Amino acid sequence: MTIRSAGILLYRHSSSGQLELWIAHMGGPFWAHKDAHAWSIPKGEFPDDEDPLVAAIREFTEEIGTPPPTANYHFLGIFRQPSGKLITVFSAEADFLPEKIVSNTFPLEWPEDSGVIKEFPEIDDARWFEEAEARTKLVKGQLSIVDALVRHLGDSAKQRFDGGASG
Repeated sequence: MTIRSAGILLYRHSSSGQLELWIAHMGGPFWAHKDAHAWSIPKGEFPDDEDPLVAAIREFTEEIGTPPPTANYHFLGIFRQPSGKLITVFSAEADFLPEKIVSNTFPLEWPEDSGVIKEFPEIDDARWFEEAEARTKLVKGQLSIVDALVRHLGDSAKQRFDGGASG
């Protein structure tokens, strides 16, 4: 059975015109002292009978601690991860800046083989990064999501230009 997740990739343009992405650092002891390829889009699993956008909004809210901004969400695609998981991703342009990040938690035996179960946040940080830096931080399996966003933004800009030229 294939595991399915849904997530939201927010983007904005800086004052200098650079594309910026809102991504989150994964929590827990495995990711604690890692930065390169230790970040993800806010996402989470959902059942087959749930609408993927509804799931993406719920998961974003759980992981960030505040709902995603009201925006015009665009279906970006479904992306297969190296693990086989499928991530359904929606993107939107928004200037999002919550006061703090308060993620839901997950239980984990830590230290390993100790018999002690501790709670860890799914996300321990989230913020904006310019595209080039975000690519060094995102887990490698999610780089194709950034590629799809860049293609979408290029196509959108081209359509606006073409539409304006022919009208």
